[in-house]
Amino acid sequence: MTTSRATLVDTAALGDRRSAERWLQAVDPDELAADAVARLNRVLHAHRIAIADPYAREVARGQALVVRIGFGSGEHVADGRWDQARELPREPTTARRPATAALRPQERLAALLAGRDVMLACEDLVLRTRADIDAGRVREAALGLRATLEAALAELEPWREQSGLAQRLDELRSREEEVADAARAALLGGLEERQIDAVGSVLGRLEAALRARTAGGL
Repeated sequence: MTTSRATLVDTAALGDRRSAERWLQAVDPDELAADAVARLNRVLHAHRIAIADPYAREVARGQALVVRIGFGSGEHVADGRWDQARELPREPTTARRPATAALRPQERLAALLAGRDVMLACEDLVLRTRADIDAGRVREAALGLRATLEAALAELEPWREQSGLAQRLDELRSREEEVADAARAALLGGLEERQIDAVGSVLGRLEAALRARTAGGL
């Protein structure tokens, strides 16, 4: 298995060693790790665009074998070495799912592989749009959401009679113009705050509708 190491270095000086040690003890490690992953993903996104490679993807903290924060001299830190460091758990405790919740994706995967369920195009589009939103790429998210919503309204229609899904689809259909408005603004170069909020809100409702489709079992 091939592994890679990424080191993000803050250029702000910490002063003397005692100041650096105090910083290391006081800093919120989860917040710092989340910020580092976000910064790394901006670099990876730019790299994917620069080399025109659709398979160069971003990363999540949960994929890391080891996550450390620490301090050291410039050359040492650039090589992934530290004068002193703290090792973080692979994921924040608050992000872990209960054991029972982990079974649901396995059941869905089994149903997909056995042909008892289908993969919808809108499901993949939703994931792409969510990645854009989480990375702060609001223009891309707005443009992607328009196609995502159109696909979802068509693909989910056969399941309309499932409990609660009809109401969700009607709500989503009523918000098509909001999504189209945000997409038009994205084409012109920028979104207003209300449009960004609308993109996030509609995406969240669309994710809920997809969960509702499989909530009753497969």
